[in-house]
Amino acid sequence: MPEIESIDIIRADGRHFSDYGWLKTYWLFSFASYYDPHNIQYGALRVFNDDVVAPGTGFPTHPHEEMEIITIVLDGEMTHQDSMGNQTVIKAGDVQRMSAGTGLTHSEYNLADRPVHFYQIWLFPDVPGLVPSYDQRTFSADQWRNRLLPVASGQGFDDVVSFNTDATIYRGQMDAGTKLNFASAAGRRAFVYLTRGEVRVDGLSLYREDQARVDTERSLALEAESDAEFILIDVPSCKGWGYSDKTLRGGRK
Repeated sequence: MPEIESIDIIRADGRHFSDYGWLKTYWLFSFASYYDPHNIQYGALRVFNDDVVAPGTGFPTHPHEEMEIITIVLDGEMTHQDSMGNQTVIKAGDVQRMSAGTGLTHSEYNLADRPVHFYQIWLFPDVPGLVPSYDQRTFSADQWRNRLLPVASGQGFDDVVSFNTDATIYRGQMDAGTKLNFASAAGRRAFVYLTRGEVRVDGLSLYREDQARVDTERSLALEAESDAEFILIDVPSCKGWGYSDKTLRGGRK
C-alpha cells in the first residue's frame, strides 16, 4: 500500500487567546468558552494549553475525571495540591501527571514572585474507571539537546512520567542545522508545537508557537533552521471514534 502523509500547519495567530489578567492563555483545542466543532481533539490528544500565570494567583480547587493530565513547566514554578494528598512544587524542567480516573480535585497556584509559564496537556485514557494517581519527575535541558527525549509516556519507556494512554510526549531542543527523524507507524499521529526558533517538518517551516498536526506512515524529518525547542506528541489516530460522516448527515432511509 502507498505511504500516507498529511500535514496541517497552524500558525501561532490561529490559536485561541484569552486574557484574564492573572492568566494569559492560548488554547490549541476547544476548551472552556472556546468551542470549534472542527477542533475538538487530535487522536487521543484532547487539550494543549499554553499558559502564563501571574505571581500570587492561580487556579482554585476544581474537579477532573477520566483524563490523563500532564503539566510541563518551562519557566517559574507552580504549587500543586490535590485530593490524593499530594502537595508539591512543579518547577522548570519538571513534568507532572495526574490520572484523574474516577475523579479528583486539585488546585494550582503561583506562589513565587515571577510569572510561571507552562503547558498543560490532556489525553484520553485507554481504559475508563481508573483509580486516580500521580507522578512527577525532573529533567534537565541537556537531556533533550539535539534529540527527542520521552518525558511522559504510556508506552513502557524507562525513567519517564507514566500515564495510561498509548502515547508519548517528547521534549526536543535542536541547534541550528541539526536534523532528527521520528519514526511513525500506521494508525499513529504526531503533534508538534514549537516553543521557539524555526524547524522544518518534512520541508514545511514552523516558527515560534506554530503547530503541525501530522498523519504519516513513515519517518518524520525535523531540521532546525535556527536554535529551536519544541514538544512532539505521538498519539493513536483514534479515527474510529465517534459517528461516521454518513451517520452525522442523517436523513431518512
